[in-house]
Amino acid sequence: NGFTINGREDDYLWSEPYLNNKQVFVVRSDSGINSAADLAGKIVDVQTDSSAQAALDENKELSSTFARLDIVPDYNTGFMNLESGACDAVAMDIVVASYQIEQRGGDTFKILDDVIAEEEYGVGFKLGNTELRDKVQGALDEMAADGTMAEISTKWFGEDITTVGK
Repeated sequence: NGFTINGREDDYLWSEPYLNNKQVFVVRSDSGINSAADLAGKIVDVQTDSSAQAALDENKELSSTFARLDIVPDYNTGFMNLESGACDAVAMDIVVASYQIEQRGGDTFKILDDVIAEEEYGVGFKLGNTELRDKVQGALDEMAADGTMAEISTKWFGEDITTVGK
């Protein structure tokens, strides 16, 4: 899971961001939905207490166009609803969306180009624990320099989406 830095900058001591994440919409490939504007009058699922929910709560201009914004307990429920036609889209992290789509065969769903919001992921530490933060940051820097971070990212996400050392 990702740990979002944005909005928590003063609550933790942070590593440098290791990944830029986006909140996006996933729809069925055959839905005819090609943009966020096409979601007007549609049912959209979002995971409870997620960054996507927070972003849509803040963007009433967009979310007020939906027929409904349904809060679901987890993204698996959202995908089951999308598969069954109980909803028209799921708002979620692009990292999770890409993984879920790949696990489900890759052709049934697509990610819309519209971005709801963006955020940075990092490693959070107890305030004042600079010694541990510096050790972890050093390891992240080494992994970026020797290609290990890119290799792990490519294995799990199909490409290097990391930001350390770039």
